[in-house]
This record gives sequence, structure tokens and C-alpha cells, in this order.
Amino acid sequence: MLHKLRVMVGYLVAITATWLPASSYAEFKYNLPEPVSGITRDIYSLHNLTSIVGIIIMIIVTGLIVYSLVTHRKSKGFEADQHFHESWFGKWSWALVPVIVLGIDMSIAGPASKTLNKIETYDPADVTVKVTGSQWKWTYEYMDSGVKIVSNLNRDLTPEDEFYLRDVDNPLVLPTGKRIRFLHTASDVLHAWWVPAITYKKDSIPGYINETWTVLDTDKEGTYRGQCAENCGTGHAYMPIVVNVVSASAFDEFIGGQKLAMAAAAEEASADKIWAHEELMKRGEEVYIKNCVACHQVTGEGIPNVFPALKGGAITTGDLAAHKDIVLNGKQGTAMAAWGAQLNDLEIAALITYERNAWGNNTGDTVQPADIKAAR
Repeated sequence: MLHKLRVMVGYLVAITATWLPASSYAEFKYNLPEPVSGITRDIYSLHNLTSIVGIIIMIIVTGLIVYSLVTHRKSKGFEADQHFHESWFGKWSWALVPVIVLGIDMSIAGPASKTLNKIETYDPADVTVKVTGSQWKWTYEYMDSGVKIVSNLNRDLTPEDEFYLRDVDNPLVLPTGKRIRFLHTASDVLHAWWVPAITYKKDSIPGYINETWTVLDTDKEGTYRGQCAENCGTGHAYMPIVVNVVSASAFDEFIGGQKLAMAAAAEEASADKIWAHEELMKRGEEVYIKNCVACHQVTGEGIPNVFPALKGGAITTGDLAAHKDIVLNGKQGTAMAAWGAQLNDLEIAALITYERNAWGNNTGDTVQPADIKAAR
């Protein structure tokens, strides 16, 4: 019987070992990603500590249970000691066990308190990024430079691709060696921006700002991935996060390039040019696929009882002024966001032109940037 017990415990230890948060098992995704900042390194160590303590407790408790089941069987003729509570151990175990539990808790509480205190520091930041979650994309605003990036799921990848559902069109770019402050909020429902290797998680709440921070290691340039960590609706799985970590000089070059691109786009959108219908349709399709397809689908048929169809829809084939209004200002109480602050006049003009003429709608309407400027 003792041999059988040893075999059972051996199997238990072998199975449990596959769950150990050791670096040798990291490639099997049993652990958090390798940290690339001081704060995530502390969290990683704390996670490992609690996991190891928990596994040790589980092994001891499970071993005692198995031993008791094997040894104290009625079929073996075992009779319970009715006077156990009168023994020394029976009397003092009520005090001993809580002391042991408290000791275990304190062994974790010390490192945990240090980590939490470090998390809740608010030193001046070198770079501040406002992260806004929306169904189903991320908007990044570099508050120090005015650069704004909208990050959507990369829909060009096939299921066979390594990064299918984990890649985006516009990744967030962050510098190494700088203190980075993240301001988290949302435009519609709860979201949670989380890249475990880079920083810790706090919820993105509409109308509220949460703050996190990080300082990325100078020798950890590369690409890091995360995911929205709060169930935010039907498109929750389509909100990946991609962060490119670069040197401080490369980051400055990136910001400079984005400023030039934004200035060129703003100049183009504000020009008095009369755009051809075909040009607006082409641009409108690009804007639609980037911003609207998650809800209204490529076919424009939407999702029944969730997101309305644009193909033959009352808005897209009806009053043009009403169409402009709902795109610019959204619709309160629904998932329809206000795009007026997110897209420029040219992008909105192209989008509305596309929606009113795609999928057989064929209204023949052409909306110019000047029309959107007047409607704002």
C-alpha cells in the first residue's frame, strides 16, 4: 500500500511540475511573458512567489487527503479516535494552524506591499500617452506632441498566420529608458489595455481616467503584444494590442514623421478641392474597412438585432443631412460612436459617399469635405 501511495504522489508531483512558473516552461505559455520593465519584473517575481507557495500548499494538502483516504479506511478496520480533541495536538492545532497560515500570508504580503507601493507612485513622466478603448479599436494620443494614432485589427492575416487576430495596422511606439505614463479611458463600455510584458493592468472606464506607468529597459527593443482584458462585447476578441519598443532617438524620429503626416492630411482635408466621385469611393472604402467593418460587416449587412444593416438601410438611402449627423455626432444610447472628433472632413465625406453608393445603395450622392465642414 505504501508503494502505491508513493506512486500516486509521484504522479501528482509530475503533473504539478508542468504548471510551475519556471522560465524553462515559459515557451509553453504557462507563465506571464518575460518582463521588459522594472515594474513588470516585480509583478512577475510576485506572481512566481505566490504560484510556488500555492503549489506547495496544494501538494501538502492533497498528500494529507490521499494519506487519510488510504490509511483511515473503514474497510481497513480503522476506528476514529473519539478523544483526539483532548490530546496536545488536538488542543493546540487551533492556534498553530492560523499561525502557520498567517506566516504564509506575511511571506507574500511583504513583497506585495513593496510592489503595490511602487505601482502607486506618480513621478513626473517623460512621455504621456492617453489610451482610449472603443468598440473595437484603440486610440493613442501622445499628449506631449499632439500625435494621434488609431489602432485597428489587421484583417489581412489568415488563420494560418502566427499573429492572426494578434496584429494591428498601427502599433503603439514607445521609447526605452523614459518614464512613460498611460492615461486609460474609454468612449463607450469598459475596456482594459494590457500588455503584461510592459506594464500592469487597470480598467478603461468611460468618463474616468486611470493611470499606469512604466520605464522600459534599454536593451529590450522589440515588438510586444497584448489584448483587451475586459469583456467589451461581440468584438472583444478583435482588440489586440501591439507595441513597438524603440530607442529614444528612433522614437523622436517617429514622432517627427507622424507630425509631418498629420499636417499633410490636415492640409489635404481642408483644401477647397472638389473631389471626384470615384476618388471619394476609393477613400471611403478604406475608411469604412478601417473603422466600421467590425460592426456593420464587409457586406454592409450588419449583425441582426445588434448592429443595423447599411445595405439598403434607412440612414444610408434616406435623408443625407441625417446621415451626416449620425456619423458626426453618433447616436446616444447605442454603440454608434461620434466620428466627428476622430476623422477629418475628407475622411467623413468619403465615408458617407461610400456608404450611400456601395452594396447596391446607388443613391448617386457625392459628399465633399466642404459639406462636412459646414455640417459640423
